[in-house]
Amino acid sequence: MTMRIIKKTLVYILPAIMLLGGTTACSSFIDIEPENKVPEESVDFSKTENMYQPVIGVYSKLRTSGMHWANALLMFTRDGDVWSGRTDDQGAAVDFGRKFNYNNSFWALNNVWVTFYEIIRTANSALESLNGYAAYLTPGSDNYNTYESYCGEVRTIRAWAYYQLVTNFGPVVIYRDNKQTEFRRSTVNAVYDYMLTEDLAYAMDKLPRMRPNQMVHPGAVTAYTAEMLAAKVYLLKGDYGQVETLTNDIVDHGNFALYSDYYNLFKIPGKLCDESLFECQVTDYGNGSGDQVGVDQWFNFQGPFSIKDPVSSTQFGGWGFIGYESDFVAWADARGETVRATTSFLRAGKATPEGWIVSDARGTSTDCWNGKAYLPYEQLTTGRTGYGTNNNVRILRYAEVLLMNSEAKIRLGKDGDYGYNEVRQRAKMPTKTGASLEDVLDERRMELCGEWCDRYVDLIRTGKAAAVLGTKGWTEAKTYWPVPFNQLDDTPDLALDPID
Repeated sequence: MTMRIIKKTLVYILPAIMLLGGTTACSSFIDIEPENKVPEESVDFSKTENMYQPVIGVYSKLRTSGMHWANALLMFTRDGDVWSGRTDDQGAAVDFGRKFNYNNSFWALNNVWVTFYEIIRTANSALESLNGYAAYLTPGSDNYNTYESYCGEVRTIRAWAYYQLVTNFGPVVIYRDNKQTEFRRSTVNAVYDYMLTEDLAYAMDKLPRMRPNQMVHPGAVTAYTAEMLAAKVYLLKGDYGQVETLTNDIVDHGNFALYSDYYNLFKIPGKLCDESLFECQVTDYGNGSGDQVGVDQWFNFQGPFSIKDPVSSTQFGGWGFIGYESDFVAWADARGETVRATTSFLRAGKATPEGWIVSDARGTSTDCWNGKAYLPYEQLTTGRTGYGTNNNVRILRYAEVLLMNSEAKIRLGKDGDYGYNEVRQRAKMPTKTGASLEDVLDERRMELCGEWCDRYVDLIRTGKAAAVLGTKGWTEAKTYWPVPFNQLDDTPDLALDPID
């Protein structure tokens, strides 16, 4: 797959099975990848009761493209704390994350580029379709406001895809329209500004101000999701006043709360809890066979080879990827981490809280895997014993909002203790008066480990990457990945200097 996938005008995807209307069930909202594809010109836009279908297509593409296991294989493993977990398979990923030796012909690198542009392409098409429905709506009416809200959902997801591209590849193509024929990359700051002005400002204004679990379509992104993503962009830009303003609004008005049980936060009980600002949803409908909406191998590839019940000898496992480096585990233990260590670390030879034993059956992988991708056997639906089956992928959490708020306040010379201590209290760690910037950054390192590689982004934006990663081969020139060879081969303009 190459840049040709971007050049083609998207044929719009209509779900084959969909219940629509104001009371659409959660299982309908995240329905199975549609089977039929209908050209946009064949859609009857006068049937405005179908207006949410384009939005569902974007969520579906988020699930099938954004949650591809190869994305995590590369994206999560470049911060010095997490590595690919195996040396006998996908060895190029070890070169990327442990040695910063980039091979732009590695298939997984191209996969990251293509899958996030697939989300953007689908979002562009969805906005075009929504505009088709808008022609049959009266501006200012309730239905028109709904149309604008739906556009806000699509724009938020599109901005999130750009966030993943720009933090990994740096200068990337701003793909404004599916008929676009010019593919010169834009500078990092230009991409930041596009996300903020084109997508997130609109979404913050048009989306409902509520938690995702309060939405008519439960789990849909909201104005607060857009605010959090905008705050993350402003954090990269060093505009701490904006970070404080946006996160203050979420803290003061969003009615979010940290889920009390950190262990189950990442498991079935924590699905769409009050801490969630953005999740990729899945479901097996509570049935042991038949249709299910999943994320392919996202969880499975992160699991150790075997987790076994010593009583019944029942066992299940995954592919053995996504491991924690031993020095990070030692750092966490030295801090006195208990709650978060129990949740985050699946250690070979040790028991889970349920009493099942983790083992490295093949002897070729790490000895500590990402426990945030682990789902206990007792939480699996009977008959569905695939690793992590029926679990949602957590993308944005309120805990990070609190830590961004603390960091922004400290950088502005204010008291940043509140958010920092809220997060530590949940983890049963001692609170502190006069928390420092280093305290907050360390808290981010532990709280967010194994999730979307915020640690690497933090090292870059704080200027610490050379000190932390330099011995592994990182240099400033390796801040971002190269453009994949497949893309350069098909679209030579990608090799030109980025434009503002």
